Amino acid sequence: MATALGKTTLDSGWFAARFNEVHFNGTQLTTTNPPSGTTLPWMEALVPGTVLGTLVKNKLVPDPFYGLGNEAILDIADSGRDYYTFWFFTSFHCKLSSNQNCDLNFRGINYSADVYLNGHKMVLPKGMFRRHSLDVTNILHPDGNNLLAVLVHPPDHPGSVPPQGGQGGDHEIGKDVATQYVLGWDWMAPIRDRNTGIWDEVSISVTGPVEIIDPHLVSSFFDNYKRVYLHATTELENRSSWTAQCSLSIHVTTELEGSVHLVEQLQTQNISVPAKSRMQYTFPELFFYKPDLWWPNGMGKQSLYNVVISIDVKGFGESDTWSHYFGFRKIESHIDSATGGRLFKVNGEPTFIRGGNWILSDGLLRLSKKRYHTDIKFHADMNFNMIRCWGGGLTERPEFYHYCDYYGLLVWQEFWITGDVDGRGVPVSNPQGPLDHDLFLFCARDTVKLLRNHPSLALWVGGNEQVPPADINDALKNDLKLHPYFKHEDGKGKPTELGDPSQYLDGTRIYIEGSLWNGFADGKGGFTDGPYEIQNPEDFFKDSFYKYGFNPEVGSVGIPVAATIRATMPSEGWQIPLFKKLSNGYVEEVPNPIWKYHKYIPYSKPDKVHDQIQLYGVVKDLDDFCLKAQLVNFIQYRALLEGWTSRMWSKYTGVLIWKTQNPWTGLRGQFYDHLHDQTAGFYGCRCAAEPIHIQLNLATYFIEVINTTSEELSNVAIEVSVWDLEGTSPYYKTHEKLSFLPKKVTPFVEMKYPKSKNPKPVYFLLLKLYDMSDNRILSRNFYWLHLPGGDYKLLEPYRKKKIPLKITSEVFIEGSAYKLQMHVHNTSKKPDSNSLTFERGSTATVRDSCLVADSVESVHNGAGKGQEVGWFKRLHRHFAGKSDGLKVSEINGHDIGVAFFLHFSIHASSKDRKEGEDTRILPVHYSDNFFSLVPGEAMTIDISFESPLGVAPRVTLNGWNYHGQTIHEAL
Repeated sequence: MATALGKTTLDSGWFAARFNEVHFNGTQLTTTNPPSGTTLPWMEALVPGTVLGTLVKNKLVPDPFYGLGNEAILDIADSGRDYYTFWFFTSFHCKLSSNQNCDLNFRGINYSADVYLNGHKMVLPKGMFRRHSLDVTNILHPDGNNLLAVLVHPPDHPGSVPPQGGQGGDHEIGKDVATQYVLGWDWMAPIRDRNTGIWDEVSISVTGPVEIIDPHLVSSFFDNYKRVYLHATTELENRSSWTAQCSLSIHVTTELEGSVHLVEQLQTQNISVPAKSRMQYTFPELFFYKPDLWWPNGMGKQSLYNVVISIDVKGFGESDTWSHYFGFRKIESHIDSATGGRLFKVNGEPTFIRGGNWILSDGLLRLSKKRYHTDIKFHADMNFNMIRCWGGGLTERPEFYHYCDYYGLLVWQEFWITGDVDGRGVPVSNPQGPLDHDLFLFCARDTVKLLRNHPSLALWVGGNEQVPPADINDALKNDLKLHPYFKHEDGKGKPTELGDPSQYLDGTRIYIEGSLWNGFADGKGGFTDGPYEIQNPEDFFKDSFYKYGFNPEVGSVGIPVAATIRATMPSEGWQIPLFKKLSNGYVEEVPNPIWKYHKYIPYSKPDKVHDQIQLYGVVKDLDDFCLKAQLVNFIQYRALLEGWTSRMWSKYTGVLIWKTQNPWTGLRGQFYDHLHDQTAGFYGCRCAAEPIHIQLNLATYFIEVINTTSEELSNVAIEVSVWDLEGTSPYYKTHEKLSFLPKKVTPFVEMKYPKSKNPKPVYFLLLKLYDMSDNRILSRNFYWLHLPGGDYKLLEPYRKKKIPLKITSEVFIEGSAYKLQMHVHNTSKKPDSNSLTFERGSTATVRDSCLVADSVESVHNGAGKGQEVGWFKRLHRHFAGKSDGLKVSEINGHDIGVAFFLHFSIHASSKDRKEGEDTRILPVHYSDNFFSLVPGEAMTIDISFESPLGVAPRVTLNGWNYHGQTIHEAL
């Protein structure tokens, strides 16, 4: 039976062997002497993947990401390239009928390969970032059973790692068109095989006489985005020996609820494609009236339309089909005159950029849709709206972009140039970049064709902290020049009158020559990104902290939770740093050798920042260190984003944090670890990057309201409460009937508790922003603070407080997927309302922000008698809900106070765990975590995850006052 039309992925049944241990050539392997299963030297292979990934899978080398395991693996600089030159072998079934064609496709090989199919040899030329498509129609076996062997060669210039390490090793890798991080960086150990392998998708595609190749979709907008045109161009190749009379169709649908598809457009054209030729065809433009637009995360829905292009050939029938999800959106940017930073607009709306830098998901290129899904959802969960794909890593894969499309993450995509490797590092090397400039440009153009239809792709950038060599840069500027319609923000002129934009290589996205140029950092290429270490939280809010309008890299600490340290290191790695007191009063942290190897960055900066972990007192052990580190992580990253957002449009247009994650088990600059467990910094970012947000300016102590949306906030209220360690509220203020303009930061009122009589040295602050029309909490922000010059050491005895909690839970299970709702209530008694005196303040008007406020204020007065007034009284009654019979767990306690720094986690149940093993089920998505509740307050936490087959999950709760409480056993 003939193989059906379409693509078949070859991602299983592969075997591998070191090439000099195999005693047959490629012709023999694919005819008379195929490998027999896993008989030595053959082993099960990881495809897509790398040689090193295959060796790790077969336990022939240590796990390079565990402890010092990487040091026991032979580096290619010492072994020679032959050591990591490997055969990969598989078989597949494909039998063609008359006039069918078959291509064998490799979406990524590092670095070159010899391909043998049924005894026939073909060569895949050099270049990590290029697709290969081989016409194998005439060499498939008549019975449909085919043998495939691929001999993969490492990069030509794998380089070496100097004894002192360094950014990109000795920089030799820069002579090839390949990923550069593999030589090691200040956040990464070297990858011993330099990512040699069949690292991306392998497939066969069966078509009829005419094939559809690399369509290009572009949308243009008129009449305030009411009238929208879709432009589409595709290449067509006719492999037959006769002119093909074809019916070419484009079909646009949108998915409604319940998997119902609505046809938005259907157009069919009759065309002729000459024999043995390739031609380009541009459809007449398709018109849409008021389509749903695609918006970045936090600005609206990510509406996606399925575009299907199909071709039927007379006398044959359907010949080929191509489909892609597409979003109608327009992305523009310019250098803002007020800030000097690059200002992005999406669909005409200014977009304040808050995002992060991305290297890649896994350093051994064990890439998967499931892992990408988790990675990108994590970024969306942090309320980020941009990911920068750093130039020393990968050009990311379509699966990465698919989830960015789905979750609304704009993508800054760089090409394969870094300052460290390409002309600006120490020592200076490769000033002309890779040796083969034509190869670089071929890979760049092929990459553009691969990714250009994704709505999330926002801009192309030539390199990291460097521009490409002049001839490459000029070629990229020309290849990626904007269509005239997209050069102007008003989009005047009908695109087709200026040439159809879909006929450009891209034409819709700006190309910037380097990450420090043209509106980024100082805009002139100076090393003006950073800093990359711990900061005093209040410094992020100061005018002197950063001079320029858009910072493409600013980073800090990132120690994970203690369970991750134990899971990724032997016991020698569980030793916490030594705290070395210096003569100037500062502390230097001295990490153990394993932490140093994993690039630990300290929580102190002698001469500038006192050790932020020691602010909480003496550190006892690993668990204590990591818990206190999470407190610092939360404060550090919330302050970073709140400080930047505080100057939205007045000083800054955006910021990208270095980095969001590590492609290995690194110990710096991350919001979740390589095992996919979140740090508290994750939730600090999630809080700070809300589209509507209330915050405390740590430099001025003014309460600020951030409205990044395009809608005015009206009829809102603010509640400000201070809580001490005794569980009382010495300071309380409310403000009602407020309005806040869109796209604006409003400094509203000073939080004066630190200036009050006898303020407590350590206290909690809770800020809430409400919608008065429906009692919704628009923003909630909880701080723990100390008086100027103080510390948090009083929190140490606070750990002994036993604060009662009531947890009402509901569980939904579908197969292995779990969804939980955990309603957590701090049941310690609220302060008696008789101890609060409320005073109505006068109506205040802040003219420059069009804000009008009715204020209610309270001060602590133990002898006085007062009464709650107005809306807030009704609000507190509204939230005093009742249990409806769902499962209820109670944690008993007799103290009154804040339930501090609560943290849910999911584990294998007691019967499924072994002594000393990591019992966590990962990844898990939490609507919030590392949260705190004041007396009487309740929150609902949504939790979702998949449990491994046969494992019953349990829910545990930890916190400053709580130690491993099991809430659910064996769900």
